[in-house]
Amino acid sequence: MELHEALSRRVGELLLTCGDILVTAESCTGGGIATAITEIAGSSAWFDRAFVTYSNGAKQQMLGVRQETLSQWGAVSEQTVLEMASGALFHSQASLAVSVSGIAGPDGGSAEKPVGTVCFGWKANSGWEKVETVHFSGSRTQVRSQAVYHALQTIHDYLTHERVAQS
Repeated sequence: MELHEALSRRVGELLLTCGDILVTAESCTGGGIATAITEIAGSSAWFDRAFVTYSNGAKQQMLGVRQETLSQWGAVSEQTVLEMASGALFHSQASLAVSVSGIAGPDGGSAEKPVGTVCFGWKANSGWEKVETVHFSGSRTQVRSQAVYHALQTIHDYLTHERVAQS
Protein backbone atom coordinates (compact mmCIF):
# COMPACT_ATOMS: atom_id res chain seq x y z
CA MET A 1 0.00 0.00 0.00
CA GLU A 2 2.94 2.38 0.45
CA LEU A 3 3.21 2.45 -3.35
CA HIS A 4 -0.28 3.91 -3.56
CA GLU A 5 -0.08 6.22 -0.54
CA ALA A 6 2.03 9.02 -2.03
CA LEU A 7 0.04 8.97 -5.26
CA SER A 8 -3.29 8.97 -3.39
CA ARG A 9 -2.11 11.93 -1.34
CA ARG A 10 -1.14 13.89 -4.48
CA VAL A 11 -4.46 13.02 -6.14
CA GLY A 12 -6.30 14.27 -3.04
CA GLU A 13 -4.39 17.56 -3.04
CA LEU A 14 -5.17 18.05 -6.73
CA LEU A 15 -8.86 17.23 -6.25
CA LEU A 16 -9.03 19.84 -3.48
CA THR A 17 -7.25 22.42 -5.61
CA CYS A 18 -9.58 21.82 -8.56
CA GLY A 19 -12.69 21.60 -6.38
CA ASP A 20 -13.50 18.10 -7.58
CA ILE A 21 -14.96 15.15 -5.68
CA LEU A 22 -14.13 11.56 -6.69
CA VAL A 23 -16.31 8.45 -6.89
CA THR A 24 -15.14 4.94 -7.79
CA ALA A 25 -16.93 2.06 -9.52
CA GLU A 26 -14.84 -1.07 -9.15
CA SER A 27 -15.10 -4.68 -10.18
CA CYS A 28 -11.80 -6.60 -10.36
CA THR A 29 -10.05 -4.27 -7.89
CA GLY A 30 -12.77 -5.00 -5.31
CA GLY A 31 -12.60 -1.56 -3.71
CA GLY A 32 -8.81 -1.28 -3.90
CA ILE A 33 -8.92 2.23 -5.37
CA ALA A 34 -11.29 3.38 -2.63
CA THR A 35 -9.07 1.74 -0.02
CA ALA A 36 -5.98 3.53 -1.34
CA ILE A 37 -7.85 6.83 -1.27
CA THR A 38 -9.37 6.44 2.17
CA GLU A 39 -5.99 5.52 3.66
CA ILE A 40 -5.34 9.27 3.43
CA ALA A 41 -6.59 11.20 6.45
CA GLY A 42 -9.04 13.89 5.40
CA SER A 43 -10.04 12.14 2.18
CA SER A 44 -13.71 12.75 2.99
CA ALA A 45 -13.10 16.30 1.71
CA TRP A 46 -12.53 14.97 -1.82
CA PHE A 47 -13.96 11.45 -1.94
CA ASP A 48 -17.71 10.79 -1.99
CA ARG A 49 -18.27 7.03 -2.22
CA ALA A 50 -17.35 3.73 -3.85
CA PHE A 51 -19.39 1.20 -5.72
CA VAL A 52 -17.99 -2.34 -5.69
CA THR A 53 -19.96 -4.03 -8.44
CA TYR A 54 -18.35 -7.39 -8.86
CA SER A 55 -21.30 -9.14 -10.49
CA ASN A 56 -23.07 -8.14 -13.68
CA GLY A 57 -26.28 -7.81 -11.67
CA ALA A 58 -24.63 -5.31 -9.34
CA LYS A 59 -23.33 -3.32 -12.32
CA GLN A 60 -26.88 -3.13 -13.64
CA GLN A 61 -28.67 -2.47 -10.34
CA MET A 62 -26.23 -0.02 -8.76
CA LEU A 63 -24.80 1.76 -11.80
CA GLY A 64 -27.37 1.33 -14.55
CA VAL A 65 -25.13 -0.64 -16.90
CA ARG A 66 -27.40 -1.90 -19.66
CA GLN A 67 -27.95 -5.62 -20.19
CA GLU A 68 -27.40 -5.04 -23.92
CA THR A 69 -23.93 -3.66 -23.21
CA LEU A 70 -23.00 -6.63 -21.05
CA SER A 71 -24.40 -9.10 -23.59
CA GLN A 72 -22.71 -7.53 -26.59
CA TRP A 73 -19.36 -6.48 -25.11
CA GLY A 74 -19.01 -8.29 -21.78
CA ALA A 75 -18.24 -6.99 -18.32
CA VAL A 76 -14.60 -6.48 -19.24
CA SER A 77 -15.01 -3.90 -21.98
CA GLU A 78 -14.51 -0.21 -22.56
CA GLN A 79 -18.23 0.13 -23.23
CA THR A 80 -19.10 -1.33 -19.83
CA VAL A 81 -16.60 0.76 -17.84
CA LEU A 82 -17.83 3.95 -19.51
CA GLU A 83 -21.39 3.09 -18.42
CA MET A 84 -20.07 2.26 -14.95
CA ALA A 85 -18.37 5.67 -14.69
CA SER A 86 -21.51 7.44 -15.92
CA GLY A 87 -23.65 5.57 -13.42
CA ALA A 88 -21.26 6.33 -10.56
CA LEU A 89 -21.45 10.05 -11.34
CA PHE A 90 -25.24 9.91 -11.61
CA HIS A 91 -25.64 8.09 -8.27
CA SER A 92 -23.23 10.26 -6.27
CA GLN A 93 -22.32 13.81 -5.37
CA ALA A 94 -19.02 13.49 -7.23
CA SER A 95 -17.73 15.42 -10.22
CA LEU A 96 -15.11 12.86 -11.32
CA ALA A 97 -15.48 9.09 -11.62
CA VAL A 98 -13.15 6.19 -12.26
CA SER A 99 -14.34 2.70 -13.11
CA VAL A 100 -12.49 -0.56 -13.58
CA SER A 101 -13.37 -4.08 -14.71
CA GLY A 102 -10.92 -6.79 -15.60
CA ILE A 103 -9.60 -10.30 -15.37
CA ALA A 104 -7.16 -10.46 -12.47
CA GLY A 105 -6.67 -14.23 -12.68
CA PRO A 106 -5.43 -16.75 -12.12
CA ASP A 107 -8.21 -18.05 -14.41
CA GLY A 108 -11.09 -16.50 -16.31
CA GLY A 109 -9.12 -15.30 -19.28
CA SER A 110 -9.70 -16.11 -22.93
CA ALA A 111 -7.82 -15.65 -26.21
CA GLU A 112 -9.58 -12.30 -26.73
CA LYS A 113 -9.29 -11.20 -23.11
CA PRO A 114 -6.36 -12.91 -21.40
CA VAL A 115 -5.70 -12.79 -17.66
CA GLY A 116 -4.35 -9.33 -16.85
CA THR A 117 -6.75 -7.51 -19.18
CA VAL A 118 -8.20 -4.52 -17.35
CA CYS A 119 -10.55 -1.88 -18.77
CA PHE A 120 -10.72 1.58 -17.24
CA GLY A 121 -13.19 4.41 -17.61
CA TRP A 122 -12.86 7.96 -16.35
CA LYS A 123 -15.54 10.59 -16.66
CA ALA A 124 -15.93 14.12 -15.32
CA ASN A 125 -18.86 16.48 -15.13
CA SER A 126 -16.62 18.92 -17.03
CA GLY A 127 -17.12 16.76 -20.14
CA TRP A 128 -13.78 14.91 -20.05
CA GLU A 129 -13.91 11.17 -20.52
CA LYS A 130 -11.41 8.50 -21.29
CA VAL A 131 -11.49 4.73 -21.71
CA GLU A 132 -8.50 2.45 -21.93
CA THR A 133 -7.66 -1.23 -21.90
CA VAL A 134 -4.36 -2.24 -20.34
CA HIS A 135 -2.73 -5.67 -20.12
CA PHE A 136 -0.90 -6.22 -16.84
CA SER A 137 1.21 -9.22 -15.90
CA GLY A 138 1.90 -11.03 -12.66
CA SER A 139 -0.18 -12.66 -9.96
CA ARG A 140 -3.76 -11.74 -9.12
CA THR A 141 -2.50 -9.43 -6.37
CA GLN A 142 -0.01 -7.79 -8.72
CA VAL A 143 -2.59 -7.24 -11.47
CA ARG A 144 -4.99 -5.65 -8.98
CA SER A 145 -2.28 -3.45 -7.48
CA GLN A 146 -1.12 -2.29 -10.91
CA ALA A 147 -4.73 -1.50 -11.83
CA VAL A 148 -5.21 0.64 -8.71
CA TYR A 149 -2.00 2.53 -9.42
CA HIS A 150 -2.89 3.07 -13.09
CA ALA A 151 -6.36 4.37 -12.20
CA LEU A 152 -4.91 6.86 -9.71
CA GLN A 153 -2.05 7.89 -12.01
CA THR A 154 -4.47 8.69 -14.83
CA ILE A 155 -6.57 10.82 -12.47
CA HIS A 156 -3.38 12.57 -11.36
CA ASP A 157 -2.37 13.24 -14.97
CA TYR A 158 -5.83 14.55 -15.88
CA LEU A 159 -5.95 16.88 -12.88
CA THR A 160 -2.39 18.08 -13.47
CA HIS A 161 -2.56 18.68 -17.21
CA GLU A 162 -6.14 18.91 -18.44
CA ARG A 163 -8.31 19.92 -15.48
CA VAL A 164 -6.01 22.74 -14.37
CA ALA A 165 -6.16 24.14 -17.92
CA GLN A 166 -10.00 24.08 -17.78
CA SER A 167 -10.10 26.01 -14.49
